[in-house]
Amino acid sequence: MKLYFKYMSILLKSQMEYRTSFILLSIGQFFVPFVVFISMFLLFQRFPNIGGWSLYEVALCYSVIHLAFSLSECFARGFDSFSSLIVRGDFDRVLVRPRSTMLQVLGSKFEFTRIGRLAQSIIVLIFSLTNLTICWSPYKVITLILMVISGIFIFTGIFMLGATLCFWTVEGLEVINIFTDGGREMAQYPLSIYKDWVKKFFTFVIPFGTVNYLPLMFILDKVQGNNILYMLTPLFGIMFIFPCILIWSFGVKHYKSTGS
Repeated sequence: MKLYFKYMSILLKSQMEYRTSFILLSIGQFFVPFVVFISMFLLFQRFPNIGGWSLYEVALCYSVIHLAFSLSECFARGFDSFSSLIVRGDFDRVLVRPRSTMLQVLGSKFEFTRIGRLAQSIIVLIFSLTNLTICWSPYKVITLILMVISGIFIFTGIFMLGATLCFWTVEGLEVINIFTDGGREMAQYPLSIYKDWVKKFFTFVIPFGTVNYLPLMFILDKVQGNNILYMLTPLFGIMFIFPCILIWSFGVKHYKSTGS
């Protein structure tokens, strides 16, 4: 971890060399998702609820998924831009260094300008929580934190899968954006408003349902009976990273050097 934070420190200093650019990009990252939220807000001015979910409940769902996405984009950006290492042959240098390939790729790029998106998500989170009547308990606070952590692991895992494909395709495939950008847009609404097959796919295959839907039902007291199962669902989302790591290791073993 010491090396990881060293990578982070170096890249933060390099990005802060162009402070005006950094500030403008951060502001842009604030307003782009803000426009999306405004469109959601206007939608609820026309309809009182969507599938039984109010504006503030959907806003909570929105803020959690965008918090997770902004943090994963910041700290796992190395996997998202991994194809450039393959194209330039730089991954060969990664392989000969006495450190984990996963750690080196993670530390190859950070997008600190995502602080703008992060700030916007926090504002929406505060907006939703102040307008919801939630009977808080330590379990619900832990669940909310686990929801964000689970989202970070899921998005990071998808970035890793996209990077692994580069071992065979060289360039990253746009299909991965269906599960990153598309998954983010889909998961900013509760899964119950979608078709049954969509709910099953994004619960048991790409487990976004363990981030924004099942644990959210526990926090908002929308379930009866044994609520502990709903509270623990974010842990299954966190476990999504383990098969992704195995697939990454498989890809590394089958990587064919450029010979550079």
